[in-house]
Amino acid sequence: MTLTKIKLAESLVEMLGINKSMAIALVKTFFGEMRCILERGQQLRLGGFGNFNLRDKRERPGRNPKTGKDFPIAPRRVVTFKAGQKLKARIESNIGTTMTAKAKSLG
Repeated sequence: MTLTKIKLAESLVEMLGINKSMAIALVKTFFGEMRCILERGQQLRLGGFGNFNLRDKRERPGRNPKTGKDFPIAPRRVVTFKAGQKLKARIESNIGTTMTAKAKSLG
């Protein structure tokens, strides 16, 4: 499933009873703040969800799979995500439920 900003905004409209333009503004502000924190090179922690970290990758050798030609892959900074304990626990608790439902549907 793909969760879009519009779907998030629609959920806010349904849950909170706010108008759609306000919900879209809230979602854009939330993601804008996330982006600003990461652009400043800071770690982003969302309690009960997880952490977004920045990691610097050094230059490394690469190869074009089509031509087989070697070339250097430039150093870059990437964003990584590590799920928090609460999120991991919820996912783990849902595995048994999902597996049981699938087994029942296979009959």
